[in-house]
Amino acid sequence: MTPPERLRALLAEPGFVVMPAVWDGISAKLAARAGYRTAFLSGSCVAASRLGGPDLDLISFGEMFDSFTMVRNAAPETLILADGDHGYGNAMNVQRTVRAYGRAGAAAILIEDKITPRALTAAGKPCLPREEARMKIRAAVEAAKESGILILARTDCRPTQGIDEAVARIAMYVEEGADILFLDSPHDEDEIRRGIAAAGGRPSFAVLSPGAPRATPSRTEAEALGFKIGTYPTGMLSPAIAGMQTGLAALLAGQAESAAALPPAELRATLGYGDYDVEAKRFIAKG
Repeated sequence: MTPPERLRALLAEPGFVVMPAVWDGISAKLAARAGYRTAFLSGSCVAASRLGGPDLDLISFGEMFDSFTMVRNAAPETLILADGDHGYGNAMNVQRTVRAYGRAGAAAILIEDKITPRALTAAGKPCLPREEARMKIRAAVEAAKESGILILARTDCRPTQGIDEAVARIAMYVEEGADILFLDSPHDEDEIRRGIAAAGGRPSFAVLSPGAPRATPSRTEAEALGFKIGTYPTGMLSPAIAGMQTGLAALLAGQAESAAALPPAELRATLGYGDYDVEAKRFIAKG
């Protein structure tokens, strides 16, 4: 089965899918070793790792695609939902983006309706007019036929255009053939329910990391509300940053490492030194 076929099968199973956010080889490898079958290649995490900065549409298609390659190589069996952002341009750019990820082995790709380039402010997410957004999703669905990659259609218009418009866009994306739906920044449980109802039985996706100005249910609450997939963009990233800060503080204090550091043998095992030796033995020349 192809990655999109495997993801379709997984989404058809009962239960809630927890999708950790990854951004490079080690994050993907750790998620796979922990038993996660899926992962989200998060634009915010890639921006943090590559730029050391916020997710404000500064990451390019090439940088995201390179990060996907790292993730895919480190965890080839993981079903990756790629963050395609706004498609990096118009509907034709969307098609190029979808085809590239589909050919490279992504299981699904997110396409959203934000305006690009964004206004020179970190506040708000102005969105395309409804019919322009429709055409982007139509283009994505058409391009997806080549590989079967699933299309996750996201609307960011709730904060700027209201819940009625956001729900209308979810219903519109269903009409256009989107496979997974994502209404960003719902204000409360009633708005969540409206968005899920508009999805018409297709899987709904939620960001469940705390801290943003949106309704953020717990995993149990999200499943009860009808969400099928939950991702946690800060779930690994925030502890990783905290760990690096702790390590740097330990060095400044004259220590060799922090108390939270992995024992050397565990670190080497996690990175795969032993696996390398096992594989390399097959290619040692005999004198």
